[in-house]
Amino acid sequence: MSYAIDPELLPWLDMLPSVALRDYDALLAARSGQSELAGLVPAYEPTNPVDVRDTAVPGPSDAPDVPVRIYSPANRTDAVPGLVYIHGGGFVLGDLDMFQAHLLRLVDELGIVIVSVDYRLAPEHPFPAPVEDCYAALKWVADKADELGIDRKRLGIGGESAGGGLTAGTVLLARDRGGPELCFQYLGIPELDDRLDTQSMQDYVDTPLWNRPNAIYSWTSYLGTEPGGDDVSPYAAPARATDLAGLPPAFVTTCQYDPLRDEGIEYARRLAHAGVPTELRHYPGTFHGSGFVESAAITRRMYADEVEALRRGLRA
Repeated sequence: MSYAIDPELLPWLDMLPSVALRDYDALLAARSGQSELAGLVPAYEPTNPVDVRDTAVPGPSDAPDVPVRIYSPANRTDAVPGLVYIHGGGFVLGDLDMFQAHLLRLVDELGIVIVSVDYRLAPEHPFPAPVEDCYAALKWVADKADELGIDRKRLGIGGESAGGGLTAGTVLLARDRGGPELCFQYLGIPELDDRLDTQSMQDYVDTPLWNRPNAIYSWTSYLGTEPGGDDVSPYAAPARATDLAGLPPAFVTTCQYDPLRDEGIEYARRLAHAGVPTELRHYPGTFHGSGFVESAAITRRMYADEVEALRRGLRA
């Protein structure tokens, strides 16, 4: 199938690493090469001093501690907004290093504290382990807000791809468990629906970086069973949630040639219909992961929109 991909993105297609998740051996190969993807993004040197430290926070009951990386503006005197960040990778890939440059830049430009979560990956650790790790990290950040220099009333959560789906699941857990209270959720090109029945998911079988075959492997690994069953939890696949009322304001992004496009658009529509203040941005000519190509004008616009959304949502 041919795609009208943005001309500035086209030259990069041959440079992007191949991600073909068909079995566990292919997954291990993708994990060993994931630094290639992170390497597409130039290192970022903050204009303002940023303190970066790694630690581990108490995990879910009877589970290991959860590694996190904390990015803090140095030499601040007042409490600032906080963002719990959840990396992407189809529930099976990704680590704290993959989005390091991106998060340094956000902290530098917005003056916020970001806590990035290194949740356990599927298939070794299927649902509910990843989302419970994210919720445990969120609870820790809220409990330690004073020590972290975070204003509790300006605490948000966000992520990209599977990180967007885990963000949505964590937000549902926070609502249903009575906290922590959140002021904002950022759902970047989110992976939300295991039923794999939208038009974009059915048609985009060969799109760059992410496509239907990868999505099938991703959901099978995360759920520990075939996707699309009758008893899938909405905390695993937030598109399954029947009630989206009472959730924090949302900013949702989608890419045109992305199998996840339609589920993101539909989730944003349902959030808005449930009375949740929701903004949706759809980017033409893009594909899942095209944001790694920082030099393209469309990517710069996507980043500027994200910064502005976080600035407004967190009242930074």
